[in-house]
Amino acid sequence: MDLEVVRSIIHYNLHFLFPGILAYIFFPSIWKKAWLILILTMVIDLDHLLATPFFDPLRCSINYHPLHTYYAAVIYVGMLFLKITRIVAVGLLFHLITDALDCLWL
Repeated sequence: MDLEVVRSIIHYNLHFLFPGILAYIFFPSIWKKAWLILILTMVIDLDHLLATPFFDPLRCSINYHPLHTYYAAVIYVGMLFLKITRIVAVGLLFHLITDALDCLWL
């Protein structure tokens, strides 16, 4: 199997399936709702629309797109301390981790 295909499979499973596992572990009483919220944090990728071209499979998004910066990550970490934003923060931080892992493949 082509390495690029493997990378894509892993990347998208980490974005869509693994959040279900995170939701089940960290938010067991509301895991279905938490999984949906974790998936909805993919809205962070709207900042890709600011780039030209907006999709480049060989570009590392970390520190390239505004919502994928270390500065944004600091805000997301701060959101962990507020109960109302905790699930969203977990989703955003895991999204950044997934994208960082993807950068390591490049």
